[in-house]
Amino acid sequence: MTKIILASASPRRKELLKKIAPTFEVVVSDVNEEAVVAASPEDFAEKAAIAKAKSVAKKEKGSLIIGADTIVVLGDRILGKPKDNSEAAAMLQGLSGRSHRVITGFAVVNSDSMECRSGYETTIVRMKPVPDKLIADYVATGRPLDKAGAYGIQELEEGFVEKVDGDYDNVIGLPIIRLAGLIKEMER
Repeated sequence: MTKIILASASPRRKELLKKIAPTFEVVVSDVNEEAVVAASPEDFAEKAAIAKAKSVAKKEKGSLIIGADTIVVLGDRILGKPKDNSEAAAMLQGLSGRSHRVITGFAVVNSDSMECRSGYETTIVRMKPVPDKLIADYVATGRPLDKAGAYGIQELEEGFVEKVDGDYDNVIGLPIIRLAGLIKEMER
């Protein structure tokens, strides 16, 4: 079996990847996502994932490198990780009672040949109208600060989420079914 490296520090991605790859290493990329230029949110997520995987692939030989980038899109606005609690609360208030897209770009790079396969997955999430008190309580935990769109679906599903249309794992941060197919293709 080929050595697999996850180019992400996300604990949620680590847990998801364990479903299809029982053993892998983690090497965090040094990519500055703000430098990624893209024509659409989907293009941005995929390009960021490719950049992360290729960044690690340059340093790690004999491996398949997995890069990923998850973004939350409300209308045509990308919601990244909030800078502080007030921005997190504003993001959650904006999502309240509305549908938004969660897009995860993913890439698998062979570090020896630099061959790359990539794509993106989109899931639609409909939020319930959420009372300000519930938003404030969640923001006070500090957990929204390391998540795109200021939320982790696995942390707040009952109080916030009305419906998920698409791949639930994608919302957490890694579309495992699609990724498993890419890894198999690359291992041949």
